[in-house]
Amino acid sequence: MKRIFLLLLLLSGTSSFAQLKLARLFSDHVVLQRQKSIPVWGWTTPKETVTVTLAGQTQKSKADASGKWIVRFSPLEAGGPYQINASGKSGKVNVEDVLIGEVWLCSGQSNMEFKVQQADHFTEEKKNADFPKIRHFNVDHEVTLEVQKDLKNGSWQIASPETVGNFSAIGFFFARELYQKLNVPIGILHSSWGGSQLEGWISKEGMLSNDELKNYAENFPKSWEEADAQLDAKLRKQLFKDSQINPSAADEAKYPEADYDFSKWTKADSPIGQWDWKGIWAFRGNGYMARTITIPDDFINKKTVLALAENDSHNAIFINGKLITEGLIKGVRKIEIPANAWRTGENKLVIKFGNMIATPWYGLGLIGSADDLYIGTEKQKISLANDWYLMPSFSDKHTYVHSSNNVGTTIYNAMIAPLVPFAIRGNLWYQGETNTGRAYQYRQSFPLLIQDWRNKWSVDGKPGDESFYFVQLSSYGPDQDSNKGSGWAELREAQTMALKLPKTGMAVTTDVGNPKDIHPTNKQDVAHRLATNALKLDYGQNMEYSSPLYDTVTFSEGKATVSFKFAGSGLIVKDKYGYLKGFEIAGEDKIFYYAKAEILGNTVIVYHPKGVKPASVRYAWSDAPVEANLYNSEEFPASPFRTDRWPGITVGKKFE
Repeated sequence: MKRIFLLLLLLSGTSSFAQLKLARLFSDHVVLQRQKSIPVWGWTTPKETVTVTLAGQTQKSKADASGKWIVRFSPLEAGGPYQINASGKSGKVNVEDVLIGEVWLCSGQSNMEFKVQQADHFTEEKKNADFPKIRHFNVDHEVTLEVQKDLKNGSWQIASPETVGNFSAIGFFFARELYQKLNVPIGILHSSWGGSQLEGWISKEGMLSNDELKNYAENFPKSWEEADAQLDAKLRKQLFKDSQINPSAADEAKYPEADYDFSKWTKADSPIGQWDWKGIWAFRGNGYMARTITIPDDFINKKTVLALAENDSHNAIFINGKLITEGLIKGVRKIEIPANAWRTGENKLVIKFGNMIATPWYGLGLIGSADDLYIGTEKQKISLANDWYLMPSFSDKHTYVHSSNNVGTTIYNAMIAPLVPFAIRGNLWYQGETNTGRAYQYRQSFPLLIQDWRNKWSVDGKPGDESFYFVQLSSYGPDQDSNKGSGWAELREAQTMALKLPKTGMAVTTDVGNPKDIHPTNKQDVAHRLATNALKLDYGQNMEYSSPLYDTVTFSEGKATVSFKFAGSGLIVKDKYGYLKGFEIAGEDKIFYYAKAEILGNTVIVYHPKGVKPASVRYAWSDAPVEANLYNSEEFPASPFRTDRWPGITVGKKFE
């Protein structure tokens, strides 16, 4: 009995016992920020005293009631390798190969997440990637409604030909240039998520400080069930213009009928790809895709093949209201349609299907290429690559995958909060593509994020002074004129306006994009332009670091004279034809015309041969301004700009 009592006593005592541990960032090969106070923290038994040593310094801390402890070491110069040793009654922890150098937090969406192995010249980059003093820490994707104390996974990786392929390309190329110029260790702390909206990276406290986002933060969901219900209502409001509309099974049974009008569903340029990226975010369940098809006479009395790419769920296929076939087919599908199933002229094709089965994370959508979508006979094909309409099934059981853009702040909670207050020199940010639809609001939300992070990194109540360098959106999509408007141009403008904040810098990248690919592979030039900001502003090197930025405009005698900041030793045309392109002017009627433009010293004279009296000048004002060719002599491309303040196409579009 006595032994049993002692055993129970010991077991009960372990309920409040915690093994001493460090935050996951403090692992072997870590790089710590030089010339700044160095915080080191972890957890142990509540009220336990912990002793920590680093580079000849010893600090002690008493854990609080939750078991957390933190020490701060005096600033150190670049060097190493050192050890971090932490000890207390509950155990000991040692960290090996600790370097002191420069640390940069790299964040944003897919173009920051883009790996070295995906970038240009990877074979050569890999071969020359032996940089043992460059280290990279990757933060796993996670979203949480509550602020997290620590990361669940992650470790510091040393740059080598074997490891560099999985590094952030922007992070590595930036680190390499800094290392080659400074000759000190460089740590890249990488926390990004492809497709993520900016609002996911802002803390709840940050949102509460902003008039436009305050209401959102005040109504923040208390559980994922509540979050899912909010997202469901938001999606129904988006699709039906009223969140109170919730289709029943009887309503949805009408979708395949021959006279049903599906033209108000979500329009999709192509059905290939996840529905997440077609405006139906995170939905997992059944859905409908529909299309009107014009069929010629000679198809009617023949068997045809309906090619529908890949979706391995149960599909039910309706032609003009009649169920033609249903079932489950793996691989690229080529379904035989009997003769006389089609009629001459317009036909309605409706398909009900579900989440991918073999790859359930994919959800709704098709896998394949445009060539896998057609109706054909032995001699002729009708492409079905475009002009589809999509509608999820709300009456069938459905869920929402908990991903990056369901709820604001949730990325911050899981992927930034655990990094605070790890000492860093600054931040690199490559994001914005997902926010182009509400670019005007980005004028508020982007500076808010910068200030929010600096507040989180505050020391003794004083906001952090970390530098913040960001990549202006590259070129993607059409090169339309200003009369059509451009959300991408408006977001670039909002990014440029953030330069009003101290210790900020911007890399202009419209010339190194790819209008047909949102992920341009030339990450070396982008990283170089970020590095020049750091080398000049943080490390005091004597170099030009900025693209030309619009400064002032004067209108006189039918011409506009535009002056620039950061013209360097002069403005130049970088084009084999030798004349400027990308400029537009408009009169008071706000109708834009492509214009002539000539360099005069550090100014550009803009006019129209037909004598349009200018009231506004715009440059590179499109989604993909690929013809824009104004640079400074240091070959930094001029930032897109406009001289007017006329309302854009994204005014009033807000985060909800």
